[in-house]
Amino acid sequence: MHVLECFSSPTRVKMIELLGEQPMNIKSLSEALDIKSPIVTRHIHMLEEAGIVRCENVPGKRGTQKLCYLQLTHATLLFKGKAAKEEKNRYFVSLPVGTYSSYEVKPTCGLASAERMIGMCDDPRYFADPEHVHAKVIWFGSGYVEYRIPNYMVNNERPDSLEISLELCSETPCTVNHLPSDIVFSVNGTEVGTWTYPGDFGGARGIYTPSWWHKNIQHGLMKTIRITRQGSYIDGVKVSDVTIEGLSLAYDKEILFRISCSASAKNCGGVTLFGKGFGNYNQDIEVTLRCL
Repeated sequence: MHVLECFSSPTRVKMIELLGEQPMNIKSLSEALDIKSPIVTRHIHMLEEAGIVRCENVPGKRGTQKLCYLQLTHATLLFKGKAAKEEKNRYFVSLPVGTYSSYEVKPTCGLASAERMIGMCDDPRYFADPEHVHAKVIWFGSGYVEYRIPNYMVNNERPDSLEISLELCSETPCTVNHLPSDIVFSVNGTEVGTWTYPGDFGGARGIYTPSWWHKNIQHGLMKTIRITRQGSYIDGVKVSDVTIEGLSLAYDKEILFRISCSASAKNCGGVTLFGKGFGNYNQDIEVTLRCL
């Protein structure tokens, strides 16, 4: 079934919204939607064929039950047309999540490469292990990690916008789909915005998470932070009045990007960062700087 067909039915759209909050079985969906189970099953089958939903049989009170998970959390439509001209004064860099330049973290915490754990869990000392540059997933209960973003502007350019996209969620040693976490994003020491994440999404396996990984942290959400001349935005929603001019970007200075969760925050649910080879998006921290 074509993906777009799934959105032609209000019932299927409502199912996607419900499964976006938590995994549900057929009976629960039937009760929530007030429709019969066979109809729910038919809709779920269509969503499975389109790759939007994933189902598995798990033990229930009476035999087995079909538990449904939302597998596709984002979709992008690309319309064919003339090839876009190469954008001038645009600088792009991809930073592996393990290449942070400084950190201060508290347990629970840990790192892993695509093949194995790096050091021991819940021991912050391993964040200083030289192997940390190979990490594809990192997590911590509170604290921060900071990245040095190379700045390729030339001295006659002025910054117009800075965009950073990454996959992340809160952190917990158990599967808790509701674990809010106030995650703060800062650039050059200036807090540009805070996003409260709903949970660690450990109930469904990450699309790119390696088969050897059996911990409850599985995938996160893709978030895009954008700082422009008008203010700072997360996924297009304005979160502060910090502008690109307020970040003191200069052609001869690197850009410092910090991701933090304070132990004193209202919602201290920690941070998990996913890079290539983990989670639902096969990418690292992607940064785009546009200049005038």
